[in-house]
Amino acid sequence: MAKVVFIGAGSFGFTRKVFRDLMNFETLSGAEIGLVDINQDRLDMANESCSKILKEGNFNATITTSTDRREILKDADAVIITILQGDTSVWQHDILIPKKYGVDINVGDTRGVAGVFRALRTIPVMLNICKDMEELCPKALVLNYTNPMAILCHAVQRTSSMNFTGLCHSVQGTIGMIAKWLELPADEIDYTCAGLNHLSWYTKLEHKGKDLYPQLKDTVNNNEEVYNEEIVRNEMFKAFDYYVTESSGHNSEYTWWFRKRPELIEKYCKDGTGWNPGEFAYILNEYKKRDNTWLNDFKEWINSPDWDDEEKKQKMMETSHEYASHIINAYLGGEPFKFNGNVKNTGLITNLPNGCCVEVPVLATRGTLEPIYVGDIPLPPLPLTTLTAITEQMAVEASLTGNPKLVYQAIAQDPLTAAVLSLAEIKEMVNEMLEANKNFLPHFKSLKA
Repeated sequence: MAKVVFIGAGSFGFTRKVFRDLMNFETLSGAEIGLVDINQDRLDMANESCSKILKEGNFNATITTSTDRREILKDADAVIITILQGDTSVWQHDILIPKKYGVDINVGDTRGVAGVFRALRTIPVMLNICKDMEELCPKALVLNYTNPMAILCHAVQRTSSMNFTGLCHSVQGTIGMIAKWLELPADEIDYTCAGLNHLSWYTKLEHKGKDLYPQLKDTVNNNEEVYNEEIVRNEMFKAFDYYVTESSGHNSEYTWWFRKRPELIEKYCKDGTGWNPGEFAYILNEYKKRDNTWLNDFKEWINSPDWDDEEKKQKMMETSHEYASHIINAYLGGEPFKFNGNVKNTGLITNLPNGCCVEVPVLATRGTLEPIYVGDIPLPPLPLTTLTAITEQMAVEASLTGNPKLVYQAIAQDPLTAAVLSLAEIKEMVNEMLEANKNFLPHFKSLKA
């Protein structure tokens, strides 16, 4: 029987959603689902949520739980990782300290100064998890959902033998958005998307052999509602001719153009209807809200009267748009599945650095993940994409060597940070952040860049 393990299972929404998805595949009939979280209250919530789904769906599976991953990992066929190293009292510094220096961050979980420090805290934990898996389940498929996606995947792919890839919603989410704008069924759009996580580009965008880019350009230029839904991304599209994955909130802080002055934030970031990228510390504020509401949300869901109404229950049991279950099913011998994953660049994208983490099409089949060759990405988005890939490599090198100067050197070349601060100011900011994170950086040689 198959065995799937969730590490960081205490996410109320994600774990129950993917657990429900897994139960719909024949390859997972009779499976053992292992739930691991270091927070016992969150783990109990995950266990109760999955048990409720198991009962209401009359599914055939067993659930095991532990706060110690080594008790659960042995002989796992697939492992899903959704950890967060440090709570909001820790990672708030990733956003609040840069703001003091004038770097205004909306999300801060992927790259730039905030993403690098989240990575520095998380990489040692991720590599220790991989060491345990190399010992206890060396043939397991590992699917990572933890951010910063590209930096963490690069660290693992550089140091571990595990079959490891990272998953994100942005590729399929953006196709769904474009399909809505163009009034087309999303499953009829043929595309190739490649680059970096949250910074991938649709190099091919077609419907029944017809190039959709002329229609998309016309829509973005002439439909005010569409333009306003994603102002930042639409401005990037108008400038560089290729559409980028991930929201305006994220992309506003990955570049030089939108957040370096208050009047630019006001102009480009305040009125987006799809996601408000102008709000400072958006994700930090969201997490603080969730810290206070997750238990009530769980109780409301599990005690909902909708469970007693067959039609409403079926809606609560609907499958999600997450790819994890489809990939695991394919890996276990079910139907092959194609998705965009984060993998090591082994000549897959020929004009990005060899060895960096790239996001490319991947085919999952029995026991294998097969990344698909892309070739060059177009020249207009190449400079930003290349610089980002190199700074991510530098962040990993800094973590693996414990070199604080490399942290400074990586952040000094981050587009938003460099657009706002001098080198001396960046060094001062980085040193303050190193000090704030010192309890998570015991392997660093010093805490001065």
